[in-house]
Amino acid sequence: MNKSKKNGYKPGKTRNQAKKTNGKKRSALTNQKGGKFQGKPSSTNKHRGNKKSVTAEVTCTGLTNEGKGIVQWKGKQLEVEHLLPGETAEITLSTNGRYVNTELKRVITSSKDRIEPICSYFYECGGCQLQHMNEEAQEGFKQETIDQLMKPFGKPEPILTMDHPYDYRNKSNTTFGLNQDRQVIGGLYAQNSHQLISMDRCLIHDPKADEIWQTIKDMMKSFKMQPYNEETGRGFLRHVLVKVGKVSGEIMVVLVVASPIFKGKNNFVKALRKAHPEITTILMNVNNRDTSMVLGDQEKVLFGKGTITDTLCGMKFEISAKSFYQINPVQTEKLYAKAIEMAQLTGSETVIDAYCGIGTIGLIASQKAGKVIGVELNKDAVRDAIRNSKRNGVKNARFYQGDSGEFMMEMAARGEKADVVIMDPPRSGSDKAFLSSVVKLKPKRIVYVSCNPVTQVRDMRYLVKNGYQVKGIQPVDMFPQTTHVETVALIECK
Repeated sequence: MNKSKKNGYKPGKTRNQAKKTNGKKRSALTNQKGGKFQGKPSSTNKHRGNKKSVTAEVTCTGLTNEGKGIVQWKGKQLEVEHLLPGETAEITLSTNGRYVNTELKRVITSSKDRIEPICSYFYECGGCQLQHMNEEAQEGFKQETIDQLMKPFGKPEPILTMDHPYDYRNKSNTTFGLNQDRQVIGGLYAQNSHQLISMDRCLIHDPKADEIWQTIKDMMKSFKMQPYNEETGRGFLRHVLVKVGKVSGEIMVVLVVASPIFKGKNNFVKALRKAHPEITTILMNVNNRDTSMVLGDQEKVLFGKGTITDTLCGMKFEISAKSFYQINPVQTEKLYAKAIEMAQLTGSETVIDAYCGIGTIGLIASQKAGKVIGVELNKDAVRDAIRNSKRNGVKNARFYQGDSGEFMMEMAARGEKADVVIMDPPRSGSDKAFLSSVVKLKPKRIVYVSCNPVTQVRDMRYLVKNGYQVKGIQPVDMFPQTTHVETVALIECK
């Protein structure tokens, strides 16, 4: 675990109210004394190119849903990264047309909730947004965010937090490049950019995953393996994807490469396995497209069976390179347990698992339901779901490839019924066609699992207008140190 650099508070830059810009390396805050930032702001005007820059002293009055501090300046409401409620600070403001960029220079009066982030890369990376807040403040921020969003539907339950809010990600993706000295570096892109941040450890990743990609980075020189350059289209290794079975201990390594021609691959695999005998499978995924997508279509198993297994809520699941599997299994068990509780299953119900993926929540629900019907558009995921059903000896679940909304419309047209619909859509939420199919099928209960409460609120408004009422809301802190929160809601037919 990396210790943060002394006085290493590197303020960020915010554009207008919700858009982030990527500028030069950020300067460290000064005048830190007795655990608080002190000092007087200057009032000089500067010019940076065509941008007029001015410094100002401001007071933070609250936080946005993205965790940015809200301040007032000349009648405008602006957002400042890494500023906490009640703090006074000196900021730099630069105007560029109709936009105002804000950059935190130093905190004058510090909040009791402020702590020194333990990650050395916090202010450069941007992948975590809340490490400058203590655990109680993070919990309070997330609870307040959900309480405000869900106010039209009632008061949410207290958020379910995590005892050890680090090392939780069972999946990590590392990118490689060359520094100014033409040395291979590995790390993550800074948020909303393609600026590669060289790092040796991400504190929310599984530690073993970071060890493995560090070994691969060190091996690249001896195997004459060049990192891929997305600007020139040259190079070989684009990413290393590592998936870890938190319960099983099985580990998958996916080498995402730009060409199927992998010289010395057998020796490379042998050397990697020697360094990390805990690796259970290694794959090569070919992605030769000019795309931001990590994985390509072509895949080859170099060692092992090409998948790993892990246990969730007492059931075993097989996970492939492209499988969607919840990132934080510790919190997922809490989330799914609450979802099953909300479903109020007695052993006789017919349950639709919409957006079922590899069948996780549907198979867990099958232990208490009469029948489970899983529907998923991705045919590979459906194949995995069927395999997982057989692996766990489940007899009362069936999985189908297709559009969930169309599937439910066809059920309704045939006069078939469902007692419960469990839905776990992508971040964009559900569309009106899907929601109208739910209303048409008219289940007694809908259990809505969401990774984006904003779109969940939108969808719940539609359901409430069409004969349903929200009876319970449970937030879960699935991604500690970040602003993301998952929620599960119980929605009943009136």
